[in-house]
Amino acid sequence: MIQYSNDQVTIFQSALFQTTSTVIQLDESIIIIDPNWLPHEIDEIREHVNAVRGNRECYLIFTHGDYDHIIGYKAFPDAKTIGSAGLRDDPEKEDKLKSIRDFDASHYITRDYPIEFPVLDMVIEEDGQQLAMGSTTLTFYRAPGHTADGLFTVIDSVGVFAAGDYLSDFELPFIFQSARDYEGTIRQAARILKEHPVALLIPGHGRHTTSRSEMNRRVEAARSYLERLRQAVMDGDDTALDQLRQEHGFVSEFTAKCHKENVRIIQNELQDEGSNKT
Repeated sequence: MIQYSNDQVTIFQSALFQTTSTVIQLDESIIIIDPNWLPHEIDEIREHVNAVRGNRECYLIFTHGDYDHIIGYKAFPDAKTIGSAGLRDDPEKEDKLKSIRDFDASHYITRDYPIEFPVLDMVIEEDGQQLAMGSTTLTFYRAPGHTADGLFTVIDSVGVFAAGDYLSDFELPFIFQSARDYEGTIRQAARILKEHPVALLIPGHGRHTTSRSEMNRRVEAARSYLERLRQAVMDGDDTALDQLRQEHGFVSEFTAKCHKENVRIIQNELQDEGSNKT
């Protein structure tokens, strides 16, 4: 379904995990971010792109390589692709393709395009790297922590900040790679909000926001959660850890598993820090 639309930006939201896909119309190009999930949902995105495209070039931006965010890749076979160096070099490409195939097989889903891992035409190597698309400049920032290959996209001319799997309205940090890196990425998000004219924040899961106070609240919520989680792990405070587990939106076996992984990663990082001091 369409979650938000104006003259230039349309945000689609899947029924699964409230995952977002975004289409942005620029003067000389069309940008598609993370087309997903179900075939009819990807068809809706594709129909919209075909309706507004005209003779403009299409670009696919991947915020990261989790299988739900790359699942619609080959539905846009003539689009040029953009992603991070981490996405290009992902050592788990086959595992992620297997996740897509397993998901589709488990739910008897068929698709009218092949399942492949994105091959990138343009690779983002550095923080602040920019790409010019006609008269529009896109600025990219590395965003590790959730995954190693995360990428923020900022388009000043339309006020868009596409945050991938960060800064959701309901989803607390899922740390699949590094808590330290995640904390750095949240600091990066705060800098982006200070240094760019962001008018529309788009998370990978959940609701967009046009409110600066809400954007700042989400940054602070992530920062506070990570700080309190780290302290609870250091203190061995099971009561605080259980409370943090219950702060996740849509508390479930899945969020409990993610919470357990968050704790494990922080424990490992603390052990590594202790080893380095000896």
